[in-house]
Amino acid sequence: MKKFITIVIVVAGIGFLGWLIYEKLAGSKEGFGSRRGNPAVAVEIAPIQKASIKDVGQFTGSLSPQSEFIVAPKIAGQLEKILVDIGDVVTADHLVAVLDDEEYQQQVYQAVAELEVAQANLEEVKITSETAKREYERTVALREKKIASESQLDLADSEYKAQQAKLQVAAAQVSQKKAALNMAKVRLSYTRILVPPNHAGGNRVVGERFVDEGSMLAPNTPIASILDIGTLIAVINVIERDYPKIKLGLQAMINTDAFPGQTFSGKVVRIAPLLMEKAREARIEIEIPNEKMLLKPGMFVRVQIEFELREDVTVIPLAALVKRNGNQGVFVVDSKEKKARFIPVTLGIVNETRAEILKPQLTGAVITLGQHLLEDGANIILPDENSKADPRSQAVKTNSAPGKKPSAGEKT
Repeated sequence: MKKFITIVIVVAGIGFLGWLIYEKLAGSKEGFGSRRGNPAVAVEIAPIQKASIKDVGQFTGSLSPQSEFIVAPKIAGQLEKILVDIGDVVTADHLVAVLDDEEYQQQVYQAVAELEVAQANLEEVKITSETAKREYERTVALREKKIASESQLDLADSEYKAQQAKLQVAAAQVSQKKAALNMAKVRLSYTRILVPPNHAGGNRVVGERFVDEGSMLAPNTPIASILDIGTLIAVINVIERDYPKIKLGLQAMINTDAFPGQTFSGKVVRIAPLLMEKAREARIEIEIPNEKMLLKPGMFVRVQIEFELREDVTVIPLAALVKRNGNQGVFVVDSKEKKARFIPVTLGIVNETRAEILKPQLTGAVITLGQHLLEDGANIILPDENSKADPRSQAVKTNSAPGKKPSAGEKT
């Protein structure tokens, strides 16, 4: 038992002695008692400046084409030819594919023949109608001379009206056959699938091809997708905090991993009028000119939108901000007293590196490193004093002094 107590005392003594040596090497000027009471903390500082600061929003999103649609046949048929492939540039009325049109040509021929029959019938009815008209007029004249009877006049009148009705029917049949012919021609034209007109004037390319030649297609079977990538749309989602800052026409800078170091410009063109309830985010669309067609739909992008620029305002490094007792503020350097003064502040714009101070007016320097150890009125060691108090730096200066020769015990 005595041996155990002796070991404990020896260990405690060694520990106490080691702690005293550490305190001495640390350069305590006021001794053990004063260091334990209110030690000075070595800090780093930065000046409070007047400068400009930007409120910039950082977002991520993806690129979409300005327009995208599927080319598909309006009628059924066998795909005879497909004239485009992935990546091909297409323009308005560009021929994409051709269906087997033999059946539709025969329908046109049939419609032409039926129209000719209807027109011949119309001519026949016209002749008959003219004859009935002349017979009616002759009967009217004879009746006036008391030669024709009343019944003969009624019969001629009925025949003339019947022929007039047949004439109208024959004319309607001709119109009907013309419409059928036009419909047959339209259906025949559907065997040639074309790219529709481009009113936006962008650059269209084939995005995907879905079928091969020889395939039997039903109406509206997708053949290829056409993308307009002359202008792209960057789609981002903005949280509720940033939503009021977004305005139409705001300029945006876009970066993508596909082209590191290259920045593309765009502007906000559409703002969703609602926030999605689940994510509390709103859809924002940014239009990006893409004349060189470098950017492609589906690319991941990083978007910076400059909300506001303020010039000649008070700014500090972001690292200087701390919280004490629920108040956000900074530790301002009191260079005369070598103390740190905590001052609550009201912030303006805050970005990744700096913060704007609205209130109060600050001058001098703020502490940017070591402030987590400080309280209001704490003693501090400024950077120049810290280097002077470092024994190792003093030793380096002494050994490197010009003209000094090393002693016999020193190494050169």
